[in-house]
Amino acid sequence: MLNWQQSPIRYVDGLASYYGAMGHPPYAWTINQDAPLHRLGRPLRECRVTLLTSGGISQCAMPAWDPMARNDHRLDAIPADVSTADFQIHDAYYDHKDAERDINCQFPIDRLRELLDTGEIGSLAARFWSGFMGRIYDRSKVIGESAPAFVEQLRNDEVDLLIAVPA
Repeated sequence: MLNWQQSPIRYVDGLASYYGAMGHPPYAWTINQDAPLHRLGRPLRECRVTLLTSGGISQCAMPAWDPMARNDHRLDAIPADVSTADFQIHDAYYDHKDAERDINCQFPIDRLRELLDTGEIGSLAARFWSGFMGRIYDRSKVIGESAPAFVEQLRNDEVDLLIAVPA
């Protein structure tokens, strides 16, 4: 039986302790005062959609992710017509045995294809994405380089909606 009086899992405290024991300084968490979110400019059924996972997922022919990496800004483009059998997972921060059986647990490409088939979304971009996996402490590089470069790729693919699936 679940006891609601128990303390919550102190995830952030656990990370600070783990990395502190290795000599790393405390992580300075990003606090956003606002978010540049806005309504879609057209109905979802007319939108081009893509997907980004940070779950250490790569195609089998690509190099595996380093599960203990830090500041890894690698971003893999994955063809939208890829088979769900063509993936490997290398991440030490979550239990991915279910995702190994069904990649859609962490990278729901078949679910997007189903939404396309039923007309819920307009189209899929030519590429899906996997990246930003390696415990990124260098936020200035994300803000100044990696994220803008990724946004440019999304613009090139004429993406209306990015679904981000963090691990």
